[in-house]
Amino acid sequence: MAEEQTVNRKSRVGTVVSDKNDKTIVVSVGRASRHRIYRKVIRRTKKYHAHDEQNQATLGDLVRIEEARPTSKLKKWALVEILTEREVARVAPESIGQTLVEEVQRSAAHAAEETETDAESGEASGEQGTN
Repeated sequence: MAEEQTVNRKSRVGTVVSDKNDKTIVVSVGRASRHRIYRKVIRRTKKYHAHDEQNQATLGDLVRIEEARPTSKLKKWALVEILTEREVARVAPESIGQTLVEEVQRSAAHAAEETETDAESGEASGEQGTN
């Protein structure tokens, strides 16, 4: 009676395309197959909704999911492991050009001058109407 039953579960490797839902990720799994007649390689993708209990996976991660009992209408897969996390681009402050900074400062100063001249012209027109 103490025999262990091994369960053969399907597993897929794919990329997380959405992690907006709580405890749910959407994983896009791609496969390539040859056309029956023309022998051209056809690339197909399919999206799977998978259960992510700790909300570990983020957008762009490469993950392994495994077939599980249905958790909801769409979720029939569960997250097993995160193979690689997405690469986050690091932008160094030196990469922003000095000319861009000066241009932003000039446009801000120009906008401030326009608001001052509008306020002054509004006061001048208000004074003329009272005399």
